Amino acid sequence: MHDLSPVTDTQWWLASLGKTLIWARLQMLESGVACVLDCDGGTLPYDSEDTARAALMDAEFRAYDGLDEDDAARMGFSLEAVQPPVAETDAALRELMVQVLGKH
Repeated sequence: MHDLSPVTDTQWWLASLGKTLIWARLQMLESGVACVLDCDGGTLPYDSEDTARAALMDAEFRAYDGLDEDDAARMGFSLEAVQPPVAETDAALRELMVQVLGKH
């Protein structure tokens, strides 16, 4: 991250492309800066949460916590089957930011 302020909130966003889910993590910092970790492992800083959310929506991402089962079905998955990725570091998380559905 570009700012050393403590994280005050973390939100997960996702987009779907066929059977592929692409995750983005939005973190709000105490300083008011918003940082988005994208699927390439890059961290994009924004001057506010509103600006970061607008950029994610422009890129056709949806807030994960705002989805219901109907939204998920339209995107090609079940909420019960999909959870945001978890890893110890951002570098490890990068490997989990693109999820192919139905992959065995």
